[in-house]
Amino acid sequence: MAAKPKKLTKTQIAARIREAGERAAAEAEERRKAEREQAMAPELGGQKGPEPTRYGDWEKKGITSDF
Repeated sequence: MAAKPKKLTKTQIAARIREAGERAAAEAEERRKAEREQAMAPELGGQKGPEPTRYGDWEKKGITSDF
């Protein structure tokens, strides 16, 4: 038979939670740093302003584009 695991104290549980939170924060910071480094290059010859497909601005100077 397997032995029962020892019951953790509240202090031990709190320490494990704190460590897990610190690891998660460090991983999130690494992801944010990697995301900043992978910023997309600017579009050459594209429409000025916000992305039309994202913001619903389908009309430009009276010309509607449907792509």
